[in-house]
Formats: sequence, structure tokens, C-alpha cells
Amino acid sequence: MFMAPDPGLARLRISLRAVLGIGLAVAASELAGLSLPASITGGLAALLALFTVGDPTVRGQAVTTALLPVVGFPVLALAAMLNTVPTVRDAIWLAVIFCGVYARRWGPRGHALGIFAFMTFFITQFLHAVPGQLPQLYAAMALALAASSVVRFGVWCIERRTAAPVVPAAPAGRGLSRPTTRQAFQATAACAFAIAAGQVLSHERWYWAVGAVWWIFVNTASRGETLVRGFRRVLGTVIGIALGLVIAVPLNGAGAPTAGLVAVCVFGIFYAAAVSYTWMMLAVTVMAGLLYGLLGVLDPGLLVLRVMETGVGALGAALAVLLVLPVTTHATTDTWIQRALHCVHACTSEAAARLAGAPAADPARYVAELELLLGRVRLSLAPLVHPLSPLRARKTRARQVIELLDQCAQEVRGLASVAADPDASHDARLAAACRRVEAAVEALTMPDAARSGIAVAVAAAHPSGGEPALTHLHGLEQALKALVVPLRGAIAPA
Repeated sequence: MFMAPDPGLARLRISLRAVLGIGLAVAASELAGLSLPASITGGLAALLALFTVGDPTVRGQAVTTALLPVVGFPVLALAAMLNTVPTVRDAIWLAVIFCGVYARRWGPRGHALGIFAFMTFFITQFLHAVPGQLPQLYAAMALALAASSVVRFGVWCIERRTAAPVVPAAPAGRGLSRPTTRQAFQATAACAFAIAAGQVLSHERWYWAVGAVWWIFVNTASRGETLVRGFRRVLGTVIGIALGLVIAVPLNGAGAPTAGLVAVCVFGIFYAAAVSYTWMMLAVTVMAGLLYGLLGVLDPGLLVLRVMETGVGALGAALAVLLVLPVTTHATTDTWIQRALHCVHACTSEAAARLAGAPAADPARYVAELELLLGRVRLSLAPLVHPLSPLRARKTRARQVIELLDQCAQEVRGLASVAADPDASHDARLAAACRRVEAAVEALTMPDAARSGIAVAVAAAHPSGGEPALTHLHGLEQALKALVVPLRGAIAPA
């Protein structure tokens, strides 16, 4: 959490760029003479554009950013006009939620547009916007997206030199088994619960419960992941509220120090997002308190209400994943582990082909894919290795799986590095080792019943010296052999 690696300082640069882009967006709104609520709308729109748009190419990112107002403007108008008709407003928001989650099936663009549509509705509730404010809100949003785009695509286009990682697509399905369809129903049911329960707590701030549900369902695939994310959201909110009582309440909306601290919070949101959801939520909560201070409505009671509403949202999400089309942690984990193992085999085969003299073979692309797949494995196993998990035996086996897959990745990286050396020669023993790797992967990825009696053949020990490629292959074989125990143990349900 505190020592997380940042290769190439990518997270640091993206975080600093976010502060610059959002600062420019707010400054543009202020210089245009727009109201404070409009400036806040602009700042949040810029934050969302920089945070959620994640297409693999710069051109794709620019297109998605240009499409944000297409979904945002109509939703903004609907939300503002329906504020006086709560029943219709709630029904429309649930429809936006369903469509926003369902849109994730179209990849990063659908994901970003769905989040922007939801958050536009949320911002309208946050600011209690009315139709008369729409021209200013539209102007602020347009200015903010233009300003943040100038920074992202012109002044500091990090992605032009370093391609954005392509997130592995979720396993496909049909009908209600399709992940996006299932999550759309789950999120909508959870948000309906949050609307009802949130309004029991507060007729003015009920939307915080809905916001909690929405973000809990982002980047989760199983009930275990969702439950852990809900816990982390509540924990981050509680810590953030404690800091807000010390920082935001005494400031009471003072302009310059509040603006400086909001910039720090923006940096924290972007810098912590890939590392710790709890720390990211801490930064979000402190920023929300500071914005309430700017609007002149901040008091300790409001911060306590925020915790309660977040708890209601987490409860709604938990009930939804347990009762509405549930998917077990094991089912999700098994899928990602199998994909990672197949990627290990593909990289091994490409490296062997490269060493055999095939110039078109490229193991490096599989190394990059394996890193992303292992990230998904860690995410899916997070509920099992969580400190509060009561399943001790499964926790131990899950940790073994993570460690051994990391060892596989290390050996694969070394093998790819050797293959990239033009002076590396092919050894006849490489083919035999690759065949053993292929057989091991096939045995490990068979259905549980089919693989129960199959042994994983492997060389007895590492060679003492010799070809570096063989050393990495033997290390890979040993890791695959060791994976037999945890994968055939009780990672599956008892």
C-alpha cells in the first residue's frame, strides 16, 4: 500500500496531469464568470473525463471524451427538470443506472460513457440544480471538457509515448449469464434499495447511498469482490470523515486553502486508485467535505450522515450480489487463473519459436498480457486473502496461487528477455521443455473432475548452469508443478 511500485512514474505523472487539467477547467469557469455550482460541475466533469476515459489509443480517448456531452447533457436536463417529481426522478435514475452498467459490454468507451451519465445525474442531486441553472451548467461542462482535453491531448499527452494498458475483457456469456447483464440487474436492484433506505435517513442527502452502490459495482465481478469493495468503501469513508472533521470543518469554505486541499485530494484520488480503494475513498470523502464547505452547508452532522448513507449503499450492494443472480468467487477466480495459465503457455511457445529462428515470433506481447491477467487474478482472489476472511485454509491456498503465478510471470519475463537476444541459440532440449509446459498447463486447466487423476510431468530440478532459457523453463515447470496442490485443493467451495 505504501511501497507500491510505479514503473516509469506513470501514476505520478497521471496524477499531476489530473491536478493541472482540473485546475485549468475550474479556472476557465471562474474566468467566464460562471457561478460556484457551475464551477464545481466543471471541475467534477473534468475529473471524470480524466479518470474514466481509458481507451487503448489516444485517438479512441479523444473520441470518447468528445462523446461525453452527448450522454451528459440530456441526463443533466432530465435530472434538473425532475427534481420536483421524486417518483419519476427515481425511476429515470434507475433506468440510467441499468443502461450505464449494461454499456460496459462495449469496452472502455461504454464503461466511461456509463459512468459519466450516472455521475451527471448524481452531480445534479449534489448541487440541487434546477432548470434555470442549465445554461451555466452546460457552459461549465463544455469548458471543463475542452480545458482538460487541452492538457490531456496537447500539453501533456502521456499516452502518446506510453500506450495505455488494455484491460482484459471479462469472460463472455449469453443472456443473464453475461457479466454486464447480470451486473446491470444487480446494480439496479441495489440502487433501488439505496434510494428507499437513503431517503429514510435523509430527504436531502439520500443520493450518497446510490453513489456508494454505483462505485462499489465498478471493476468487480463476483460477490466476494463486491463485498470486499463495499467494506473498503465504508472504511475509507469513515477515515475520510474523521479527517474532514479536523480539516474541512475548521476551514468553513475559506477559498484559497480549500482550493489547495482539493488539489491535494484530486492528486490522492488518481495516485491511490490503482493501489488502494480505501485510500482513494479517503481522498474522495475529504474532497466532498471541502466542496460542501465551499457551498456553505458543511457541519459535523452532515459528515456523520455521509457515513450512514455509505453504509446503506454497501448493505444494498451486499444484498444484491447475494440474492440477485449471484456469482461465486471461485467461478470468477477459476476463469482468470485458466486464462493466465494459457497465456504462460503462449508466451513459452513464442519464446521457443523465436529461439528456433522464427523472426515473427514475439513473446513480449504475451508478457504484457500476462501482467494484466495476473492483476485480475489478484483482484478476484482479494476476498480470500483479506485480513478479515474467516476461511483460513482457503486464504493459505489463495496466497500460494498468487505467489506461484508471480513466479511463473518472473520466469516468463526472463525467458522472453533471453529470446530477445539475437545471439541466443536454440537448444534441442527447449522443445522438450516446452512440451512439458504445454502438458502441465493442459492438466491444470482441465475441469476439476477430469484432471483429478492426471499428474503434471516436470523435470526433477533446475539445471546447474547451461542455457539461460532452459533455466527459466525449468523454473516455470517447477512453479506449474507446485500449482497442482492449491488448484486441486479447496479453492473450490467445500
